Amino acid sequence: MPDIVSSGPTLLLWAVIAYIIGSIPFGLILARVMGLGNLRDIGSGNIGATNVLRTGSKKAAALTLLLDGGKGAVVVLLARAYADADASQIAAFAVMIGHCFPVWLKFRGGKGVATFLGVLYGLAWPIGIAACLSWLVTALVFRFSSLAALVAAASTMVWAVVLGEPQIFMLCAFLAALIFWRHAGNIRRLVDGTEDKIGQKT
Repeated sequence: MPDIVSSGPTLLLWAVIAYIIGSIPFGLILARVMGLGNLRDIGSGNIGATNVLRTGSKKAAALTLLLDGGKGAVVVLLARAYADADASQIAAFAVMIGHCFPVWLKFRGGKGVATFLGVLYGLAWPIGIAACLSWLVTALVFRFSSLAALVAAASTMVWAVVLGEPQIFMLCAFLAALIFWRHAGNIRRLVDGTEDKIGQKT
């Protein structure tokens, strides 16, 4: 039975399902439904929770954070429940790709931080908690959401080893690399000293 569950077609199916779920742009949808305008014309133009916060609606930002994180956790948990660990890792990667590069938005999606944290909760909740704490401490100390995301992403490889989850080390490395790539502009602004702080409108 495990050979059937982890077969190529099954893994491909979960990759497609995860990509579709990941590509749902909750921030963009909530902004329009709640009358906050087009996120593409606000702040950085990103569809994630940090940019939603720039609309002035903490409620919309919180909902975006929960929904973007939730889709990551849910798709991983479903893949594990109805397939196996291999499928859950494939789903984790695909849901991140869907969020960052949704076909419906011409592949211009979010930066994947909330979905990344949700994926970690689905894969191994202790690592999810550790990554969230890493994000929170960095954000409270430095007030940069982007820096907090980078620290949280980089820390996951350490947490995978320390917390006894070596089987997801490589996946954490790939997803962390994706987070860093998506934050290339933020990294430049952090170095230049021009990065916006949390809650700052642009």
